[in-house]
Amino acid sequence: MAQASFSFGASSPASAALAACAPLREPHFDELRDGGALRAPWQGFFEELGTDDLSDLDRRLAALRRQIREDGITYNVYADGPGEVPARPWSLDLLPFIIEASDWARIERGVTQRAALTAAIMRDAYGPRRLLREGLLPAALVLGHPGYLRPLAALAEDPPAAAAAEASAPPAAPAEPLQIIAFDLARAADGQWWVVSQRTQAPSGLGYALQNRLIVSRQFPEAFRALSIQRLAASFRRLLDTLTRHAAASAGGSPRIVLLTPGPFNETYFEHAYLARYLGLPLVEGGDLTVRDDRVFLKTVRGLERVHAILRRVDDDFCDPLELRPDSALGVPGLLQAVRAGQVLVANALGSGFLESPALQGFLPALSERLLGEPLALPSLATWWCGERAAFDAVRGQLASKVIKPTYPASARRPHADALIGADLDAEALQALIARIEADPASYTVQDYLPLSQARVWQDGRLLPRAAMVRVFALLDSEGRWHALPGGLTRIAGRAQRVVSMQSGGSSLDTWVQTDGHVDRDSLLPDPLRPEALARQRRPVSSRAAENLFWMGRYTERADHSARLALAALALLGGDDAPSAPVAAVLGRLCFEQGLVPPNVPPPGQGAAVFQRTLLAGLRDANGSPGVAFNLACLQRAAAQIRERLVPEHWQLLRVTAERFALDPESAGKGARSLAYAIDALKRLSIDLAAITGAHADRMTRDDGWRLLAIGRQLERLACLTGTLAAFEASGALRDDMGFDLLLTLADSGVTYRGLYQRRQELPPLLHLLVCDGDNPRSLASVVESLRAEIGRLPAGVGELLPLLPPPEYWPALATLCEGDAMGRLPALADTAASLRDNAFALSDAIGSRFFSHAAGLQALV
Repeated sequence: MAQASFSFGASSPASAALAACAPLREPHFDELRDGGALRAPWQGFFEELGTDDLSDLDRRLAALRRQIREDGITYNVYADGPGEVPARPWSLDLLPFIIEASDWARIERGVTQRAALTAAIMRDAYGPRRLLREGLLPAALVLGHPGYLRPLAALAEDPPAAAAAEASAPPAAPAEPLQIIAFDLARAADGQWWVVSQRTQAPSGLGYALQNRLIVSRQFPEAFRALSIQRLAASFRRLLDTLTRHAAASAGGSPRIVLLTPGPFNETYFEHAYLARYLGLPLVEGGDLTVRDDRVFLKTVRGLERVHAILRRVDDDFCDPLELRPDSALGVPGLLQAVRAGQVLVANALGSGFLESPALQGFLPALSERLLGEPLALPSLATWWCGERAAFDAVRGQLASKVIKPTYPASARRPHADALIGADLDAEALQALIARIEADPASYTVQDYLPLSQARVWQDGRLLPRAAMVRVFALLDSEGRWHALPGGLTRIAGRAQRVVSMQSGGSSLDTWVQTDGHVDRDSLLPDPLRPEALARQRRPVSSRAAENLFWMGRYTERADHSARLALAALALLGGDDAPSAPVAAVLGRLCFEQGLVPPNVPPPGQGAAVFQRTLLAGLRDANGSPGVAFNLACLQRAAAQIRERLVPEHWQLLRVTAERFALDPESAGKGARSLAYAIDALKRLSIDLAAITGAHADRMTRDDGWRLLAIGRQLERLACLTGTLAAFEASGALRDDMGFDLLLTLADSGVTYRGLYQRRQELPPLLHLLVCDGDNPRSLASVVESLRAEIGRLPAGVGELLPLLPPPEYWPALATLCEGDAMGRLPALADTAASLRDNAFALSDAIGSRFFSHAAGLQALV
């Protein structure tokens, strides 16, 4: 229950904010207050709310959470379980984290200095190794770190070989190995900023920082403008320009840049898709790329296209199964060789993992003096690497007041990878920890404990304190200079937690940086294209994207057909009149073929009640037989693989449709097997699927990917129509009045037929409408013509694929289709349906062989 400690009748929102502040335990820095008054930026922030109190914050918080749901912003936690599409909503609180201009000036100088220092250490470690020879860095922290990749240091280890190779080597990769570095900063009780850690492999948070900004700034537009908050777009433009310029050397023109993701099951996949869309880069997985002759190529439906730069979000170990981790299905075999040959830029460079070790922080002051000739502008926490006996002896008796971190990432040899706060350990646990350190001292690093500053979150009418840490990003420009993104990702701890962790219940804040100067109004819009270049602008469609688009189309149509069939079956079985024998037979056959019921269930003619209960029970089973919910789940999974190609509304519609249908009917108080509830749910689903089909048609560009989606839909429709016609012909239901109406319902052609032929129940007009009428989009002729039209626009479609699908002029005439034999069968119709069904499956196989990557399910690539 909310326990407000102030009255909304306060004289101003600023005084209301002071009254709403929960008490803060010392010794923490209060980001909101300075003594008994609000800090200057917060005074201005609350005065810009436009109300006399804080009564509007609840509405803004609700709007923020609604925006997160509607945009489908997610952050998956691996503990949620494997094999699921990431669906945990991103956690964002309402109030921003404000950094004043004077503080930012110190942060900016310190972050850019550290970025230059980190890059210099990286160059030395994979080059002359002077720092190791001079004893400024222990070899165990570099060469002994699993993040140091010896395959990329081969030339450095063999100077004669390096000299011999230099004369004939191809153009070298850019000298700067790092383009993005993230630094985690925290503020001490005295207001001093400290660097806690750094991330160099594939720093996460850029996309979330941008998304946070878009959402929170919309809730407080007046305060955002009044406080002169610096914008972010120019920094992202700088990053894109840097990659483009460095990659252009090997491209000889306009380079192809891609964003490499581990895939939709990664915890930050939303960010990958969002960044790819924002930066205008193709989002690719390891299976989308291949290495040929030391060059990297993207596998597309039009063949291999050269890739000149890779912005990666895959950790080092997984990037090349040929030379690094052989069980990785996330990387690109041969990527390291392409890097060594200087034929591709990888940002950040592979092999930077050793720079993330906390032990390195203790050596940075001396390294800064040696490499930059100046002291660190932002201090590191006091750090002791236990691999140095003197360091461990000096701190051994103080562990109860320190933080103990792993020096190296977790592995089979070193399974302990969690940081420990000494104050949380009792005497017995401390002794056990000391024993573990004694057994393997190099694996442990000790740092001072820093009580984190306290930001404020709006909750239950109070401004509650939460421990905060800010991730600031340093970005390299095309001239080799470092810049700090004026903002970042602020993460806050959960209630009463001292450690900031998004995976342990933490949240995030938008980070506002004030400026005393000009607010940058730049956008990410590129330079204007020349008219002669427009014809060359073509978005590549990777083989993986093509495959998922194709199956999006198929599962959309399959879900629609199975829902229509289930609705018709339940309506007939629950009606007053029992289905005739032919109709019962055709329902049983079609429901079995569509996965709506298992094969061991008695058909409706033998046990209608059992059949109906089984059908109801399986409707929402997304993990069992391939019924309605299963098809929706498959549709959502295929869409999740290509999320960067879908507008947010399209993705939201797909997600909400699957979630709404899977909702447990008991939650609505209607009973788990309620016939009426199921019929209502199927009717709503039909409307949702019509909207999805409309989004496919109206919200996507007509490129090769869209054509494959359309082909997938039409192929599935062809298979469903031919299968339905074959079942009706075999059961004799075509000549049954109830069967006649059922077929029109399943073919979604009842309105058209009645508009043309009123109450006539005759075979020739029925077969004309469903087989020969090119104006009916649900007829075989129309489907085949649509397929042939789209296939003809695909690369090599005319020569390889069109011959697999004969046009309607080669089919039997309508009179022949209507001719019955002595048994009352329609052999020409049965043969035509069977032939076209075989054609559909053969065409599907041919399209897959020609265009798709077939990467799904691989456990290893070598």
